[in-house]
Order: sequence, then structure tokens, then C-alpha cells
Amino acid sequence: MANGSDTRCSRPTLVVLFGGNGDLAARRILPGLFALFQMKLMPDRFEILGNARRPLSDEEFRAFTRKAIDASAHKYSDEEWEQFSQRLHFHSSDFAPGQSEDLGGAIRELLKDLGEDAEILYYLSTPPTTFERITQAIGEQKLAEQARVVFEKPFGTDLQSFRELDAAVHRVFDESQIFRIDHFLGKESVQNIHTIRFANGLFEGIWNRHYIDSVQIDVPEDLDVGKRAGFYDGTGAFLDMIVTHLFHVLAEVAMEPPTSLTAEDLAVERRKVFEAMRPLEPEDVVLGQYEGYRETEGVAEDSTTDTFVAAKVWVDNWRWDGVPFFLRTGKNMTLSAQLVTVTFRAAPARLLGAAAPEGLAPNHLSFRLSGQEGMSLSLIAKRPGPDYQLASTQVGLQLSEAFPEEGLQAYERLLHDALLGNRALFTRPDGLARVWELAAPLLDHKPPAIPYPKGSMGPKEADELIAPRKWVLQG
Repeated sequence: MANGSDTRCSRPTLVVLFGGNGDLAARRILPGLFALFQMKLMPDRFEILGNARRPLSDEEFRAFTRKAIDASAHKYSDEEWEQFSQRLHFHSSDFAPGQSEDLGGAIRELLKDLGEDAEILYYLSTPPTTFERITQAIGEQKLAEQARVVFEKPFGTDLQSFRELDAAVHRVFDESQIFRIDHFLGKESVQNIHTIRFANGLFEGIWNRHYIDSVQIDVPEDLDVGKRAGFYDGTGAFLDMIVTHLFHVLAEVAMEPPTSLTAEDLAVERRKVFEAMRPLEPEDVVLGQYEGYRETEGVAEDSTTDTFVAAKVWVDNWRWDGVPFFLRTGKNMTLSAQLVTVTFRAAPARLLGAAAPEGLAPNHLSFRLSGQEGMSLSLIAKRPGPDYQLASTQVGLQLSEAFPEEGLQAYERLLHDALLGNRALFTRPDGLARVWELAAPLLDHKPPAIPYPKGSMGPKEADELIAPRKWVLQG
């Protein structure tokens, strides 16, 4: 956990990036590694080896990486780039059982240069269908010792595939070596959800069903599926976002106070939330597909893939009994935002009378997880003037203004933690197994995806799902 104990990784490290010329590598991983290098959070001695099927020379990989860093708006000197670029290498091959010798040899050569105490960090920035064969090939080459492995999401597509993949991975790696990434858990504002609550007695005392009416976790996107159509059409919004991200954000909101902020204690409390969650029934879910999705290159003409999800989730324990959690996410919507909103129960209106206009929103505490990250609290106050009239107003905290020193972006944080072996912000298999159990009723009986216009906030049925409440984000 980010508790002030973060240090630079001291052991020489070889980062092996599978899918090294892919979209995620370009947008997040390579710029993230370069940012850690600039902040002197990489080991003194490290090398980065990219891998993919497509032929790419070392120089082409360096050009690809520089273009990715430039696109991320990183500022750097020629000297910094020169030092970093010389550590970039590429090996083109299909790394699979029976075809692993070439890349295995390239890994050994770089390890030899780094020394006997060198570690390996494998990062699988590849489609989930490749996870098992890449892991088997690592085991075949006997390159799992002194190594850690990072898996992108989703880790499985249902309970059965999760169990099969988990068993295959554990045949090669010990659990302590495995890092299943959920970049939402690396966001400063997500970590601040329970920090604000646990570190401030003002909130912990009212963080329960007696004072909280409902919780919204809302992640609309104004972008379409773009270049990810091939992956997305086999996955959809529910698997891409709800199971892999928003359930875990829900756990951060709903967890009991952990004994400490260590990986083990945080995982225990997240697991308790998942155990208390009610399995997701089809009648509590609205699926949608934006109009024109099927015309996208890489999408089947008769695709039923959901590009929108709204869900009502219940946590059946003492603290949250009767409090609904509303989750929403989708593509091609009115706006892009990532917002967690805790809505408190309204005060009795008897005293306020006519001074309280109809529809005056109750107090809510919101956490912005993207853009200008921070939080805001809505309060009801008297308008200045001779009459006693009330209105809602906002008081807020923007993290970049309150703490102007440069922090770590989500992927930078998680890459750094993986280098250090800190698993506090990564998911655990027992928690993931339970998440797939929660998703099973919906996956077994998915309702049809309802068409919605591009640039809208999704199907109107999502508004009916939350009624008589309203979504905080209205577009």
C-alpha cells in the first residue's frame, strides 16, 4: 500500500513485456516504465525485452517506444532518452510450449549481463487466451524462479475458465509471485476512498445504512471501441469493466476497517465484501449496445455484445443492509468520467418547510477517479439575501492543488509495486473466484442488449433501474 514505505527496487531486473508492440504497451506500460526511470524508481541496472509475433528490430522497438512516450506528453531530455533506449530490446517469436527455446535463450543472455542476483518481471499485455500457453512456456524454459508475473484483465471469462487458468498458472508460479492487475486499484482517488473514511472520524461514524441512502459507481466513456474491436466483441462491457474493475471499487467503498494496510489484511476485507454481495440477477441489470456498433471493423454483423451496463448490487451485511449500489459504464456515451458518489439520507424537511425547493438533492460525497482527481461534498446552505431560501453547493478537494508534488499514475504505481513485490493493490484468487460466482446468474441468462443512440447516457431502462433516485452524472 502507498504508506510511505515505497523505495527503489534494488535488485537488477529484466522486464519481459509480452505484447510489447501492442496498444496497451504503447498507452500505459512503456510510458509508465519510462516515468519510473525518470523518477529514479527503476533499479540501477535493468533491461526491457519486448516480445510479439510480428518481426521488429531493437531499433524499431525503440522508435515505437519513443513515439508512445511522446504521445503520453512526457517531458524528457535527450540524455534521459539515450540512457533509457539502450536498455530496450525486442525478440520476435511465438512464445508457446514447444516453441519457447529462442525467447528463452534471449532471456538468459540478458540475465547473464545483469548478474546472478537478477530478477525477472514478466508482463502479459496480451489477450487472455494467451495467458496459459505463455505461462506454460515460462515453466518449460525453467525461467520462473526469481520471477514475478503480471497478468492483465480479465483473468478468465467465467468461474470455470478462471479455475482452469488459475490452476495452470499455479503449476508454474507460487501465489506470492502472481500479480493480477486492476489499474483502478492503483488510482490515488480509489486509495483515498478508504483513507478519507478511516483517517477521518467525521466519515467513519456515518458510513453505514443509518446515514447512507445509496452509492453510485459511474464510468461512462465518450469513446467507441476503436482499435480494440477484435478483443471487445468477445468480451463486452460487463466482463471488461464490471467484473474486473467496478466490483473491486465497490469493495473499497464497502469494506470494514482492515487490521492494517498490508496486502493480506486488505485482501481479507475485500473478500468479506464479495462474500456478502448478492449474486447478480438478470432483472437487476440493463445491457445496451450503441447504434452502429455492428458496423465497426472487427465486429460480427449479428453481434449481441454489450457496450453498456447498468447494475443494481446489494451487499447483505449489517453495515449495508438495504443500501443499493448502482454501477454504470458504457461506450459512446455523452461524456467520459469516473465518479464514485456516496449519497446520504435526506434530513427531515419539516423544519425547513417552503425554504427547501422541490428536488433539492441530499448531501453526497463524490470521488473523481479521472482527470482532475479529487473529491467534493455537497451541502445545503442558505442563499444570501433577506429571504430564507436554500440551495445546494459544493466544497471540494483537488489532489493536484492540495498536493502539488508529482505523484504516480495508476499504471506507474502498479508497475512500481510489482517491481517491489508489494501485492496490496492486486487481486487475490479467492476474491476473484467469488466475483465470478456473483456474475454467474447474469452470464447464464444474459438479457438482450438494448440499442441506444451514440452520444447518449445509455438506454432509458437504466434510469428506470435507479428510480426513484437519479444518476448524479446526467450528461
